[in-house]
Amino acid sequence: MSGREEILGRVREALSVPSHAGVKAVSGEGVRDVRKARGFLPDGGATPEARLKKFRKLAAKLKAEVEVLPDLAAAGAFLADLAKTEGWRQIASHRNDLTNSVLTSLKVPILWTDDEPGTADLEQVEAGVTSCEALIAQTGSVFVTGKGCGGRALSVLPPHHVVIATLDQLLPDMLAAFDLLRERYGDNPPSFVSFITGASRTGDIERILVLGAHGPKRLTILIVGN
Repeated sequence: MSGREEILGRVREALSVPSHAGVKAVSGEGVRDVRKARGFLPDGGATPEARLKKFRKLAAKLKAEVEVLPDLAAAGAFLADLAKTEGWRQIASHRNDLTNSVLTSLKVPILWTDDEPGTADLEQVEAGVTSCEALIAQTGSVFVTGKGCGGRALSVLPPHHVVIATLDQLLPDMLAAFDLLRERYGDNPPSFVSFITGASRTGDIERILVLGAHGPKRLTILIVGN
């Protein structure tokens, strides 16, 4: 068998396996083995207070802005002030309990991704407002999926990404996030899963940090709860 035939054979073999087949396999003993890695990874915090403190510290280092607000009304007021200060003419969002409550009093036209707007329309908005699956204290990340957070483009195309989360969505580490994913979606996980760790950035050219290179230049995270 030639090298070309061997490579093509491996490609055909890989294509014969469904893309989500591995999800069912990561269970039982496999999951327990993976969890052994916790001893070698940064601590995510044993209490909600510790997780929040760690998340805020890491997010700040990553140039993300974190605001902890007492309730949804306060989050709505904060977002309204932000829209006025930044001069937003239009935003994009998706419909769920959190976004519906927070965006109620916002006097800015909203492009809803539930209505399946075109990519060109999403490119025109100043901000994208989304919920999230979880927040990860261990890395200061926002965990989003295409199923639960408004699709693939909403957290990527607008120059300012605003995330609305509740305090009980703050998880200690990424292993807990994958546990949540399996619990919530079972054997039918979303095709798009992303951990957003700070604003989009690159330092490829002369080691100069540039924000907004491959996605939103600004990330604001509103955490609702006491």
